Amino acid sequence: MTTLIECIPNFSEARRPEIIDQIVAAITSVAGASLLDRSSDLDHNRTVLTFAGAPAVVEEAAFRAIKTASELIDLNQHTGAHPRIGATDVCPFVPLSNASMADCIAIAQRLGQRVGSELNIPVYLYEAAATRPEFANLENIRRGQYEGLKGEIESDPERNPDFGPSKLGAAGATVIGARNPLIAFNVYLTTDDVSIAKKIAKAIRHSSGGLRYVKGLGLLVDGRAQISMNLTNFHDTPIARAVEFIRREAQRYGVGIHHSELVGLIPQDALTDAAVWYTQLDQFDKQQILESRLFSSGSQPLDGQTPPKPASFIDELAAPTPTPGGGSAGAYAGAMGAGLVAMVAGLTIGKKKYADVEAEMQAIRVVAEKLREDLTQAVDDDAASFEVLMATFKLPKDTEEQKESRNAAIFNATLNAAHIPLHVSEKAIKVMELALKCAKHANLNAISDSMSGFAMARAALTAAGYNVRININSLEDRSAGDRMLEELIELEAEADKLEKEIRVIMQERGGI
Repeated sequence: MTTLIECIPNFSEARRPEIIDQIVAAITSVAGASLLDRSSDLDHNRTVLTFAGAPAVVEEAAFRAIKTASELIDLNQHTGAHPRIGATDVCPFVPLSNASMADCIAIAQRLGQRVGSELNIPVYLYEAAATRPEFANLENIRRGQYEGLKGEIESDPERNPDFGPSKLGAAGATVIGARNPLIAFNVYLTTDDVSIAKKIAKAIRHSSGGLRYVKGLGLLVDGRAQISMNLTNFHDTPIARAVEFIRREAQRYGVGIHHSELVGLIPQDALTDAAVWYTQLDQFDKQQILESRLFSSGSQPLDGQTPPKPASFIDELAAPTPTPGGGSAGAYAGAMGAGLVAMVAGLTIGKKKYADVEAEMQAIRVVAEKLREDLTQAVDDDAASFEVLMATFKLPKDTEEQKESRNAAIFNATLNAAHIPLHVSEKAIKVMELALKCAKHANLNAISDSMSGFAMARAALTAAGYNVRININSLEDRSAGDRMLEELIELEAEADKLEKEIRVIMQERGGI
């Protein structure tokens, strides 16, 4: 049985994607290390990467990532909403398949010693790997952030690191540990008053008397008050309980929940528990889930949790109505690309000839299915955003106050209509990256399917790009969309690079 360890390092950088690209390249340069997710937040100025593989593979990939980050990120120049003490701020290991917490603790200890001695970076061990009770809690290690630690590490024995020097350089310190699966979960409020978010965060986090296994901060992100949380044990404190706690507290201040978001990946059980709570299925048994019953019976699993868009979508697309339009079509193309990648990975899993890439293909299939689900949802989201935008043009404009309100609504709806295809573009790149990996390593008999999946994702990026630009260009103040256009250009440049790579593979491996 394959042993799999997950690593989720957090890096103090998000505003320079070229830096994150180099860190990602360092991780994937280790054969067998599979990148599962990449999530960046510009306001936090922080990126979370998730990768998995065999224990030795993950350990080496983590070291290369920390080394690369230490060379490229200067904490003296870093600003961001999220607390941090290092270029690689935190690097936890999580047991996934056929692995134990003891395995992860051993990895954390070996890696910590290596980072301290070879890179001359102070290292603190935390959570299950902590050598001191007070360091089990990450908040205690991060106290004062980089700036505060810089002075105290040299003078306060209580802040001595577990490995490395008692002195901070430009890369700061790194916290390495072992833990159970954690859910990074943010809730946005219908206000820009960050003081409300801070009050709610204080009420919900365990350290100040709130819910067990919840860590929380109140921040201002994208112009909205945000409660940023880590849920360290979703079984004992499920997502639904945290969300409803925040909803109740927000009502005290006359605000509500605008939306929530995940950072990185989430265990399926956590979503199942939330669904059970909200639907009040008190007698629910998880074996009542169709896929669970299929898996336990040894039957072939379903190809995905979300069925593909029905064939009637093509009829809807051809109808003489504004929606669905090109943005939805682009998302649909991306979903097809993700579906092909999942298929190729599935055709590789279980084949003796490809046993050395079994773990990689399993990871690729999981990620591809999640992308397929997200892109399928984006088909409807794109159409809905356009309909909302059209509705804003029908708002009354008889008075100056109505005109101002209408203009603001048009502006916000237009930006949202640009955000959705931009997210499609980001996911299309991820599909292209997975298709490239499949073209390199997956079942040779399905290489044309890998290529086709790449082509569908490239088409998705192209179509989505047109929709981002048309919406941004329609704004009276186009500067509001400058950051989105810059990100789009970077994604398109990355797509060009990936296409050159896959064409070489196509010729070398497929003879096409």
